[in-house]
Formats: sequence, C-alpha cells, structure tokens
Amino acid sequence: MIDHISIAVKELERSVKFYDAFLGELGMTRIVDRPATAGYGKKYPEFWLNLRPELPAVPADVGSHICLRARSEEIVTRCFRVALSLGGLDDGPPGPRQGEMTAYFGAFIKDPDGNKVEIVTFPASVSEGP
Repeated sequence: MIDHISIAVKELERSVKFYDAFLGELGMTRIVDRPATAGYGKKYPEFWLNLRPELPAVPADVGSHICLRARSEEIVTRCFRVALSLGGLDDGPPGPRQGEMTAYFGAFIKDPDGNKVEIVTFPASVSEGP
C-alpha cells in the first residue's frame, strides 16, 4: 500500500499556491512547511512538494501520473477548474471514462511543472470513496 508520494517542483511558492487550492478541494491541507518542501494531507502528510530549482522540464508524455480520489463528480469538476485557473493545463476534461476494471468519472491536468495529475471518482456501486 502506498503511504505517501513526493513530486519535484521548480518554484515552491508557485506550487504551494497551486496545491493549496487544488488539494483543498479534496479536503487536504498543508500540514508541513519547510524551506524546500511542503506536505499535504488530511491527518498527516501524504502528498509532498520538493523544491528542485534545477529540474528540467517534464517531458510531454512521460508516461506516469498521480491519481487522487474525490468523493463526487462535482469535486472532480471543481478541482479541474481550480487547476486551470491557477496555471494548470487541461490534459483531459471532466467526464465519464472506461477503465480496465470499471467505469469512472475523471479529469486530467498538468500542474505548472508538467506533473500529470488525475482526479477520479467511482460510482457508489464500485467504491464508497475515501
């Protein structure tokens, strides 16, 4: 089971502003503040930003992404809109999708550093959510 995830960012202040709002829509808050890192979660830090000022640009199709679960389609859509309003890029608008195992409702964004993030919710018959 995954305990936490860390991503590299070029400008911590810009990323903190982005993720404060974006992750706030999912009920996560910034719990840890350090000079070169910030940690977000509901009870403990599960999502970390790590300052890497020399970070090269993330390739357009790096092939990996982070998927975060939302409680509803409305939250998926709000997260998507918040991300775009703060400099994120549309990498797949909110809508129904078919996964390998089940249908779901999701959206994809790229954060200001190019990290690909998916926001997803599943029908109540599949999962009760987080």
